[in-house]
Amino acid sequence: MSTARAFRVLQVRNLPPAAQARLEGIQEIEIVRPRDTSRAAMLDACESVDGVLSLLAEKIDRELLDRAGPTLKVVSTVSVGYDHIDVAECKARNIKIGNTPDVLTDATADLAVGLLIATARRFPEALRAVHEGTWGKWTPTWMCGTQLQNKSVGIVGLGRIGIEIALRLKAFKMGPLRYWGRQNRDGHEQVQAVGAKYCASLPELFATSDILIVACALTPETRHLIDLPLMQATRDHAILLNVARGSIIKQDDLVAALKEGKFQGGVGLDVTDPEPLSPQHELLQFDRVCVLPHIGSAALETREAMANLALDNLMQGLQGRPLTCSV
Repeated sequence: MSTARAFRVLQVRNLPPAAQARLEGIQEIEIVRPRDTSRAAMLDACESVDGVLSLLAEKIDRELLDRAGPTLKVVSTVSVGYDHIDVAECKARNIKIGNTPDVLTDATADLAVGLLIATARRFPEALRAVHEGTWGKWTPTWMCGTQLQNKSVGIVGLGRIGIEIALRLKAFKMGPLRYWGRQNRDGHEQVQAVGAKYCASLPELFATSDILIVACALTPETRHLIDLPLMQATRDHAILLNVARGSIIKQDDLVAALKEGKFQGGVGLDVTDPEPLSPQHELLQFDRVCVLPHIGSAALETREAMANLALDNLMQGLQGRPLTCSV
């Protein structure tokens, strides 16, 4: 009979039901729970754990790694993004990092297209009119938004999610599609399939697109990438969407741009900086701004798939094997 101890794994928040049941059924794992979801409780609970099962809300930094100590082998995050993890510090300590790319691509792309339609056709304002009793007699221009047909599109970051957004937009008979990113990918089969063309200049992309979609990863280089000078270069009627990370857009500059009359076509955000955003935030005072509470991957099938991939990464890291998806 084996006397090996179970792997101690810190889990702050539950996974979706099926994945949580799977985790609780793994005999090799002892789940370590903090007393609550606060940072202080998480730090108190993480001492001498072998693994951390992380969500975006949980910052994995040097302080936590110090508290966990040398037993920590793997940090597995239930997300494709890992900006909440100090990657350099983990690598310096030989701690593996797992993430969940691909499985949330379709759900996020679906959400992006829905958000674009909701923004362009003024769904939030229309819903308020129904609920607040300001829906009056029909007039030709009341609550008019804009159609998507023939509009030029600029995508910031044509990775997995950007490609899937572009594929979906083809059904709307859009105009020219261009993208900006770290490299020219015009020779890539999927890029050719969506008819996208590389734009080497981000200011040029912003100045010539009717619809701008942010879908790039958050890195030190992309933090506050989209600032006031860039937004001032846009067409006044442009639509701006962000389904990536809130801090890619300098949010105070976005407020300033809206005050200057930019983005009259609307602004659609599934991400903000910070999250959650205060209901009193100035950004929410503009009629043509549609903000969602970071629900890009919020389909149950997707969240279960993300959680199961994170569990695979976790077990592989605990057992000293290569991760299915690693950073």
